[in-house]
Amino acid sequence: MNVVDALDADRGTLCVVGAGGKKSTLYALADRLERAVLTATVRIPIFDQHVAAVQVTDAPRAALEGATAFPLGLVPAREDNDRYRGYDPETVDAIASVHDGPVLVKADGARTREFKAPDEREPQLPSTTDVVVPIASVHAVGKPLTEEYVHRPERVAAITDLEVGDRITPAAVATVVSSDEGGLKGIPAGATTIPLLNKVDDAGDEGTAREIAAAILEQADVPRVVLARMADVTVVDVVRSTD
Repeated sequence: MNVVDALDADRGTLCVVGAGGKKSTLYALADRLERAVLTATVRIPIFDQHVAAVQVTDAPRAALEGATAFPLGLVPAREDNDRYRGYDPETVDAIASVHDGPVLVKADGARTREFKAPDEREPQLPSTTDVVVPIASVHAVGKPLTEEYVHRPERVAAITDLEVGDRITPAAVATVVSSDEGGLKGIPAGATTIPLLNKVDDAGDEGTAREIAAAILEQADVPRVVLARMADVTVVDVVRSTD
């Protein structure tokens, strides 16, 4: 299965949350979809090289009317030299209401870490979101629960049975991804959640990912878990419940 089909990304609004592959997933989808819009509800690094054009505008609906180059990046402002600001979720809802293609959204931040749990202000999900993709890197497993590898380790500890500094286990990753205070936080009514376990680079990683996926499917009402290597946009497998 290709990544577009695996994530039900060919239409509507898809938001990525979590850590360890959000941007690479967004860029891969934008490259493979017709008339995709790439935007954010949080800060996002400069991504001009991954789209045909970027429009920095306070009037994104008007910008869409005359757009001919896709995938199209839409952002409200540039911040410093290395990132753009994001729109509020209501503005992304408005973009989706007038666009005839998919809308791809970065909906939280992770500061390039492998794993995270959201704070009280996250995620920033538009109300009309169709698909939410919580992402975690399998490379987090075995690493210490510290800021070097995890964004907000104290929040991960609060959701799991780990303490800050403990080694991260497959069970802990599954618990966070499956939690209403983690990967499932704030999911809009009617949206489908499809977790993605990234950086499945070898057989050892695949074994770890399958252990995490099995636990997610036991704990969360999700249709499938995608095992992937987004560095080269490879879907390693799609794991579904056996029920």
